[in-house]
Amino acid sequence: MANAFLKSTRLRLVFEIFTEGMDKPVYKSKTFNNVHRDANAAQLYQAAQVIGALSKHPVWAIERNDSFDIDAE
Repeated sequence: MANAFLKSTRLRLVFEIFTEGMDKPVYKSKTFNNVHRDANAAQLYQAAQVIGALSKHPVWAIERNDSFDIDAE
């Protein structure tokens, strides 16, 4: 049987960028590394909202990316 061990967690924010003369918005993302692995969804959401408030562009999406090491027993 294999075991999965949480190696790292990243927080990715996608911002919606509106540009003059374009019908569709452009999306840009910013990834934050070294996120505490034990952070729950509410804590990550709160951090994303605080970071988004500092940006001139609105947050369009918030993503959590977990990376695992998988080892055999």
